[in-house]
Amino acid sequence: MEFNSLDAQREACEAYIASQRAEGWACLRERYDDGGVSGGTLDRPALKQLIADVEDGLIDVVVVYKIDRLSRALMDFSKLVEIFDRHGVTFVSVTQSFNTTTSMGRLTLNILLSFAQFEREVIGERIRDKVAASKKKGMWMGGYVPLGYDVVDRKLIVNEAEAAQVRTMFELFARSDSTAAVIRELNARGIRSKRGRPIDRGALYKLLHNRIYRGEITHKGETYPGMHEPIVDAELWDAAHAVLAGNRNQRAGRTRSTEPALLRGLIFTETGAAMTPHHTKKGNRRYCYYVSMDVIQKRPTAELRGPQRLPAAMVEEAVIGETRRLLRTPEIIARTARALKKERPDLDEGTVTAALTQFDDLWKALIPAEQARIVQLLVARVTVGEDGLDIDLRHDGLGALASLMAPTRVDAA
Repeated sequence: MEFNSLDAQREACEAYIASQRAEGWACLRERYDDGGVSGGTLDRPALKQLIADVEDGLIDVVVVYKIDRLSRALMDFSKLVEIFDRHGVTFVSVTQSFNTTTSMGRLTLNILLSFAQFEREVIGERIRDKVAASKKKGMWMGGYVPLGYDVVDRKLIVNEAEAAQVRTMFELFARSDSTAAVIRELNARGIRSKRGRPIDRGALYKLLHNRIYRGEITHKGETYPGMHEPIVDAELWDAAHAVLAGNRNQRAGRTRSTEPALLRGLIFTETGAAMTPHHTKKGNRRYCYYVSMDVIQKRPTAELRGPQRLPAAMVEEAVIGETRRLLRTPEIIARTARALKKERPDLDEGTVTAALTQFDDLWKALIPAEQARIVQLLVARVTVGEDGLDIDLRHDGLGALASLMAPTRVDAA
């Protein structure tokens, strides 16, 4: 608009200032306009600049069209008046005559501000009531557009390509025991969020709980039939939510019980005794350990040296972390490159280095059974002592891993 309300308000203020020219008033060229910003907050750029100029002594009188143009919150306005008084600045409203230097003027100001704040709160209540009434009718009231839909004329319209991806997520989750496996499958298929980001656990759960896909609208815990078309039918929704509603601890325990122990047959105490995977249950929780055969066979305590029982997650994480570190050392890279040179003359040390540095990304993409195979390929022995862990790597396994990760000539091209 060529002449909006801000221009009209400023014209009225400039006319008032011109009428006070005999008093020595002059209008500053600076404009303190916060168009499109609510008057219910002090966090407004132009208002902050106004306060700064007041504190610098550049302003004698603040002129506004109405007092609620400066602030609609009583407490905020009292703070502004305190700042004006502290710096000897007078406050004038063009359409509301009062003088802040007298007690009656302050009373009038407070009454007007109370009504301004009341008006703002009433407007807020009306907006909330409007949103509630619209949602009860099944209307979508804005926000982030969910995957599977587009917005046309403020209505949700099914995007068929994305809707197929949403159904795939529900189907994979409904028949899977592992959320991690579902996420890996989604990433492998290249399914992304509406913003193009990879699907993680939080995004997946949020999508599975979004009742918009059932053709419904929710408001404050209540559900209403929506005006948009559903993407997921009742049968598929119930199948996915039956998995969600199941005992999460049992699902996790069932998943862990099918996962192989990473260090089975590889971990020993410093006395040479093998450490075998073992677990205990406390309630519905499952705790996994590596326990020395000396303890299991109840050998004399005097013969025992070093740790005899270790939490599985802790020791496996330590072994993987140390393996990652070793794979980045120049000695291991050079030894692996020499071993590979015989089988793959096309590979130089730079290619081997690049392949080994991708181990972290490879590890995250593997399912537990594949991780166990990689550990068996890389690690010859893990010795547990009082001073920590000693890891012996399989050098032939390093070559096989690098050969597996390194591109062929065609892939590289």
